[in-house]
Amino acid sequence: MDGDRGPVPHLYVHLPFCRHRCGYCDFVTVVGRRDSQDAYVDALLRELALERGRLREPLETVFLGGGTPTFLAPALLERVLAALPPASEVTVEANPETVDATLARLLRETGVTRVSLGVQSFRPALLGVLERGAGPDDVRRAWHALRDVGFANISLDLLYGIPGQSASDLERDLAKALALEPEHLSCYELEAKPGTRFAHAWGRELERQAEAMEGYFELVVERLQAAGYRWYETANFCRRADEASGRDLRAQHNLGIWRGHDYLGLGIGAVSTVGGVRWRNRPSLGGYVDALADGRVPARDVELLEPPTRAWERVMLGLRLDEALPLAGLDAVIDRASLARLEAGGLLQRVAHPAGGGEAIRLTRRGRFLGGAVTAELLRPRDEVGEASDHGFAASLARRA
Repeated sequence: MDGDRGPVPHLYVHLPFCRHRCGYCDFVTVVGRRDSQDAYVDALLRELALERGRLREPLETVFLGGGTPTFLAPALLERVLAALPPASEVTVEANPETVDATLARLLRETGVTRVSLGVQSFRPALLGVLERGAGPDDVRRAWHALRDVGFANISLDLLYGIPGQSASDLERDLAKALALEPEHLSCYELEAKPGTRFAHAWGRELERQAEAMEGYFELVVERLQAAGYRWYETANFCRRADEASGRDLRAQHNLGIWRGHDYLGLGIGAVSTVGGVRWRNRPSLGGYVDALADGRVPARDVELLEPPTRAWERVMLGLRLDEALPLAGLDAVIDRASLARLEAGGLLQRVAHPAGGGEAIRLTRRGRFLGGAVTAELLRPRDEVGEASDHGFAASLARRA
């Protein structure tokens, strides 16, 4: 089974501050509170100092997520970026309305290599439904500001399944995104998480259009593949590597997590998975700041990941990718009879793993459209392998690229 031995190669940094909390958001966020940003950054860098011994240097990846990292005061954002260990890929999430020429230069000059813009839609009416602050003109301004300072790896986030969205709306969103020629696109089905304002306001509408989601998903894949993008993960697409440069434009941070590598998370609500242990910092801003001001590790929920849990998650995450998943170490959670049925049904194929031989599996194109249902069929019932805990699993999934 894949995983890491030794220092951790991936670092996630949570910057929770936002101008506004969108109704569908269930991430750990802090609205406004600019007066708390200095203290939070102080605490974040103290946590980094406490945990730095776990990290490989140089790192493979750093990912700054939120919240809205670019809502942080520029001087503080610069301070955070300057303090981080060097990494081959450094990604910052950004809302388009926060990006101007000055911010773009700051990101470029402090070692950021990749920016992920939260576009969601180019249709003003749909952006209103989502309670987004940026409009299409903000996206274009941010895009050109980033390109003008030399960013050559930009990702766009899009959502489908927005209440009131038609197939033609989605077609237009994809066309406008492709016109910008991004290196990467993340296209997610909108989820109304229980307890959010969005679920309360739009739950019935989302139920009514649930039947359209499969068609929307197929439309996204068809359009982006036709435009030359690689469908390398269930919701993620990248331009194929330039043969001259050999650049791999997949989101390397998320790719590491999908492959089961260890990662360290800093900040409130951040999750870490290191050496068979997972912990999550509790989401209290005041508690986090006070603990680290006293030199203490912040309050955390900790879970020991037993081998069945790690194997279970390895299958669930690994089969989201278009690459083969080695079966070594996964026998305890794989139902071999189901594997044979899925293979016979054209949903899954067995291959030799190219990296080192041995048996491996991957979903066929048809199997990838069915995704989670195929994976659920493949996995043995939990009562046969020991209870695999769900605690923290959703939070351990890679951040939107």
